[in-house]
Amino acid sequence: MPSLYCFVALGITLTQALAAAYTNPKDYAQMPVPRQSPLPSESVQQGLGPSLSKNASIFGPDDSRWPDATERYQDFAVPQVQVVVQPGVEDDIPTIVKYANEHGINFFVVNRGHSLTSTVGRFNGIQIDVRSLTDISINKDAMTAKLQAGARNYETIDVLWKEGYVTTTGSCSCVGMVGPALGGGHGVQQGVHGLIADNLIGLNVVLANGTAITVSETSYPDLWWAMRGAGHNFGIVTSFDMKIYPVTVPSYYYRNYVFTGKHVEPLFEELNKFHANGSLSPTWGGAFGVYTMEPSVSTTEATIFWTFIYGGSKEDAAADLSSFDALGPVAVDEGDVPFTSISDILISGLESDLCAPSKVHITGTAGLQVYNVTVQRQLYDLYNKKVSKEPLLSGTKLVHEGYAVEGVLRGKPEGSAFPLRDDNLLMYFDAMPPPNSGLEDFAFQWARETEDLWNAGEGEWRKPTTYVNYAAGHESLESMYGYEPWRLEKLRALKAQYDPLNKFAYYNPIVPLES
Repeated sequence: MPSLYCFVALGITLTQALAAAYTNPKDYAQMPVPRQSPLPSESVQQGLGPSLSKNASIFGPDDSRWPDATERYQDFAVPQVQVVVQPGVEDDIPTIVKYANEHGINFFVVNRGHSLTSTVGRFNGIQIDVRSLTDISINKDAMTAKLQAGARNYETIDVLWKEGYVTTTGSCSCVGMVGPALGGGHGVQQGVHGLIADNLIGLNVVLANGTAITVSETSYPDLWWAMRGAGHNFGIVTSFDMKIYPVTVPSYYYRNYVFTGKHVEPLFEELNKFHANGSLSPTWGGAFGVYTMEPSVSTTEATIFWTFIYGGSKEDAAADLSSFDALGPVAVDEGDVPFTSISDILISGLESDLCAPSKVHITGTAGLQVYNVTVQRQLYDLYNKKVSKEPLLSGTKLVHEGYAVEGVLRGKPEGSAFPLRDDNLLMYFDAMPPPNSGLEDFAFQWARETEDLWNAGEGEWRKPTTYVNYAAGHESLESMYGYEPWRLEKLRALKAQYDPLNKFAYYNPIVPLES
């Protein structure tokens, strides 16, 4: 995801099923956590350790490695981890799962800890930490790459680029690859090559009972369908193969604009023309914007930042950008960068504030087809009203992601569990109440009001949609997994087949945990 939009990305490689929809994400934090007897790390070390590879580790809260291993992007409704197990090799994971099952212990898999949803707050047990499994290998003859579960976006982009290849990734450097892929996986390459999930070839998966299998179009094809869009509910991906493509665009042109409140209506009218209701040329990586406070521009009203990414030269991009130049922006910045630097342009590089861990994020999201200009004005005015009342929330961001979608639309809607191929635009609200400010409830209300405006702007004919990787935890199952009745029926049937005891029940679950 682009820049100021790192929030998405959801680094939990695996996780576990979904919970029921609640009015407020705080409901999950307040619900009883599934009971788990105290779990001394010493007993796990003694019982499990001898069965694992020599590089595996098992430790508890007293270990010096604990803070790094349990650190998360989202500090609201965090999982209750009692013991961390770090596999040394992929083959350790089936052994860990079988041990947990034999001893009645809940397990939860994490690669980068970027999960946003409050549903993970109901976990209590062993964290399987796959961050050390980062191997990336390229098969040039087959035009594929094999990635282990801990591989991050920036590592994948860098390794492939050095060999003359690209693939579909998210746009936030610090997020893992497999977590977003299991929920679809949006990114700058999607206009040309489709979602991350569209480029998967095969998955090495550990099922809830500890069985290791390979899942592909020809091996467990029913699970192959489910894993691409609802995969967090079905198994642990230990590694996966995906398509790669020769680099054909050596340099990307970007142009950054700064606008103010007077530009709202003309800006969004031009953006609707630019995106052309899902017909933006895939030569464009997309156009991405944010409402936020910038004191150097205004201390009383939100500033509007917009970034355009083009796979080519400034001269070729100029015609499509001339109407934005004509709006009279406050400032303009531009340049050319390789694909490896796009995350830095989008302010989502490794050292960016958006990759900073341990913040409370109060979020909301919606999928749109076009921008409702009237609603965008209402959102802008609401932003100013809320920040005027609670200045400590001046860092709140309303993020607008407008990727090219041609490659996404090539995928058949019925071909995978990902149901939202007609979402042309992704919206994201992120408020970060300071510690001990008591502003969580205020931020929750603002987030819901924002979501309501986004969805109302789509009209009565279109129901709310939720990109599962951006879900906060209160959204309906239908909005995440599809309104067609057959979709949830199929997912529930597969859940009963592959995870009948609901071991994977913590990440936007299809089958909610019992209270």
